[in-house]
Amino acid sequence: MSSIRVAVIGGGQNCEHDVSVASAASVRQALDPARYEAVKLTIGRDGRWSGPDGQAFGTSASSSLAGALGVLATCDVALPLVHGPLGEDGALAALCELAGVAYVGSPPRAGALAMDKWATKLVAEAVGVPTAKAALVTAKSTVDYTGPVVVKPVAAGSSFGVALVEREEDLEPAVRRALELDDRVLVEEVLRGREIDIAVLDDPDEGRRTGPPLEIRVAGLFDTEVKYDGSAEFVIPAPLADTEVKALEHAALEVYEALGCRGLARVDFFLTEDGFVLNEVNTMPGMTAQSQVPKMFAATGLSYADLLDKLVRGATR
Repeated sequence: MSSIRVAVIGGGQNCEHDVSVASAASVRQALDPARYEAVKLTIGRDGRWSGPDGQAFGTSASSSLAGALGVLATCDVALPLVHGPLGEDGALAALCELAGVAYVGSPPRAGALAMDKWATKLVAEAVGVPTAKAALVTAKSTVDYTGPVVVKPVAAGSSFGVALVEREEDLEPAVRRALELDDRVLVEEVLRGREIDIAVLDDPDEGRRTGPPLEIRVAGLFDTEVKYDGSAEFVIPAPLADTEVKALEHAALEVYEALGCRGLARVDFFLTEDGFVLNEVNTMPGMTAQSQVPKMFAATGLSYADLLDKLVRGATR
């Protein structure tokens, strides 16, 4: 039987380019070669697409896209691993839908809503899941300091542009830096509590389910540097009471459903003295073998390769 061709798309035109390249390389290596033929497609920082040989399909983003679509048309399914804007935000899902190619992950609307942290707050609050108090800021806005606060771009990932502000004089510079990555910024209350992640998987064999909760333990802010320098400790399963686990799983599933997610997502919470609070939703989280979501499901006995197999099969049902 011929193998299933999977277009593994990595890279992207945003600050998470390198993270995405790592995810894509790891996935290509892990896909079972007995079942799948992994086809490498990469979006450069300049927007040009390149193929398996690393050569760009054209001299511009538009001309190279035409070449990439030709390769995509020969594939049975796409696995878009471009984190952040023009990827995880629904852009690649929309491209796959227009091209008539099955794809892993959330549809365009869900990707756009989940990438927009302000929109995610509105959706979560509407279904009864609490979020941190925040102000939406643009270049024309003014914001009163009621610190300490966390400043973050509305639509960026891997904690790029995120800053903890504990002095009033540091607020404006932090907002300016965040505005370099997005034209909308959140100034959010600081929550003191444990960081707990819940992974949601649309399992083609068992139906929609969650993985065991993961707790992130760090000395300070879980920023970009800490996320990738290996200093963070992941505890799986997080030591929680059964009632806490059930409440977090229920909240994660409620938000996943309300946003319209599909395939896979990681839903991040803070567990405070007053209960859990939603932080954000990642519809295409990091997907190396050492990333949080694969580690969560590995703790249940689901290997990295088998997790990828479920994602691809789920997309082609």
